[in-house]
Amino acid sequence: MKEGIHPNYEPTEIKCACGEIIATASTKKNVHVEICSKCHPFYTGKQKFIDTGGRVEKFRKKFGLKADNE
Repeated sequence: MKEGIHPNYEPTEIKCACGEIIATASTKKNVHVEICSKCHPFYTGKQKFIDTGGRVEKFRKKFGLKADNE
């Protein structure tokens, strides 16, 4: 291996949006993720709804469409 071309491999923390902190080693410092194994539905068995509200309303407003119930 050539000297001086590889990034430093240092201890770091991975922080999830749910508050979980995982200590590991990486070439990057302070990694932030939105979902981890503690809160992922596949591992927890619970469905988690991610807020996507407003997308349909934004589409309707953009193209001048009305809702079905109006």
